[in-house]
Amino acid sequence: MPADSGSSLSARPGWSLAALTPGFWWFVALNLAAIPIFWIGFVSLAQAWSTAEYSHGPLIPVISMYLFLRELRQYPPLPATVTDRGIGIWVTVLALVIASVGNLARIPDIVTYAYIVWVAGMVLTLFGWQRGRLHMLPVFHLIFMLPLPQFVYWQLTTYLQGVSSELGVWFVRMAGVSVYLEGNIIDLGVYKLQVAEACSGLRYLFPILSFSYLFAILYRGPVWHKAVLLLAAAPLTVLMNSFRIGMIGVLVNSYGIEQAEGFLHFFEGWIIFLSCIAILFAMAWALQKLTDEPRPLSEAIDLDTSGLGPIIGWVRQIQPSRALAVITLVTAMVSAVWLIGPSGNPEPVERESFTLFPSRLGDWSSTTRKLEPDIEEVLAADDYLNATFVSHAELAPVNMFIAFYNKQTEGQGIHSPEVCLPAGGWEIFSLEQKRVDFPETAYGSFEVNRAVIQNGTTQQLVYYWFEQRGKRMTNDFKAKLSVLKDGFTRGRTDGALVRFVTPIAPGESEALAEARLQKLMERGLSRLPQYLPF
Repeated sequence: MPADSGSSLSARPGWSLAALTPGFWWFVALNLAAIPIFWIGFVSLAQAWSTAEYSHGPLIPVISMYLFLRELRQYPPLPATVTDRGIGIWVTVLALVIASVGNLARIPDIVTYAYIVWVAGMVLTLFGWQRGRLHMLPVFHLIFMLPLPQFVYWQLTTYLQGVSSELGVWFVRMAGVSVYLEGNIIDLGVYKLQVAEACSGLRYLFPILSFSYLFAILYRGPVWHKAVLLLAAAPLTVLMNSFRIGMIGVLVNSYGIEQAEGFLHFFEGWIIFLSCIAILFAMAWALQKLTDEPRPLSEAIDLDTSGLGPIIGWVRQIQPSRALAVITLVTAMVSAVWLIGPSGNPEPVERESFTLFPSRLGDWSSTTRKLEPDIEEVLAADDYLNATFVSHAELAPVNMFIAFYNKQTEGQGIHSPEVCLPAGGWEIFSLEQKRVDFPETAYGSFEVNRAVIQNGTTQQLVYYWFEQRGKRMTNDFKAKLSVLKDGFTRGRTDGALVRFVTPIAPGESEALAEARLQKLMERGLSRLPQYLPF
């Protein structure tokens, strides 16, 4: 095998097998060897791409390949000798380490992120550092095909719902319609519209961000122009989605609730998406007018595809190198170790189903209620308990809600109640951490999130925490880190959200409501370990 001599990519002979270099077969072997170690990431991507928010995902690798071929066309061939492939080897090894951690922790998101790093390592190995770093823009574009980590997704959804609701109501008022906003519920008097998770704008934000990234690369102009086009995508999407919500509110107020449902709702969404793209083109035209030598828009955007076809054939002429052989063999060994190692699918933990949870706890008796199907779908819990307990000795009931997840990976997992409250019209009046003490139970002393929530003049007291394999946590981000650690060290990623809620009756103090909640909580905790194993 030659050392690192020869061009990595050369001219374009015919498609006969004899014309394929040994380096081409090393390249094929490298990509085949990567499949096992990145497999759960690929499966996770396919599942994410089936959802509305990430349905643009399959287009991203195609666009990245176009950008890569476009760069191959504009840069000269590699020099005869490439001596700086070593960085590519180390980047590839780093990617395989990250992927191994993701597999051991059974968190596909980590594996998919590692795959992007691995692709970067492969490019740097094939081209060397000096040339390979010039091809990183197409590699970075692959990030847009990845789903967000779930806790980031829910936090971003909540934030965008709030912003879209506020701006949507502002647009409705600008149209002269009387409207009132409660959390994420738009009250038009006769009708009430809920700005649901699907209306947050995320399903437009991701593809438009990807489009603006592509647009900025293809744009011919100063770097600051490109930065403006790229950075404008997020606020533009939020603003246009808010306009869409406002427009729906005006139509509902004038013509009835049918305007917020069915095909018209879907059609309005596509109009907003295409409008965002049209505005980006208009911004590019306006930016050209600011230059000393403005170009027509057809020339300002480089859409020339001539010559790309023959360039695809360059992969047939990849020259072999020691670096390419090293990353192929290392990738193959890591995949082989994973294939013959322990299974990546843990057995469900042994626990009792919540259907067996007692309906009486001392002098408290309960009624259970199933959640609405759409709420169950968003919750995506493997098991849950929604029981309201009453006692003749108490002024108000206490609701006990627990959502259990056998694994908090592969798109499943807990999100904070702070995400759900605005959708029900509730707002957080106060939120703090509080230490509670139940010495007669297995839980002892621990911290909870204590919140007072408000809807109009109605208030409720809420305790909640994240039950994580014998640990109680108040921060959802730390809970996610705990999942990573325990998935790696214990092979367990199960967990639950535990929440107790009681109304604060008119004229009742928070202290009295809190005492009532803690009475029921102590009795409930005494029974929980068999349903939420430590």
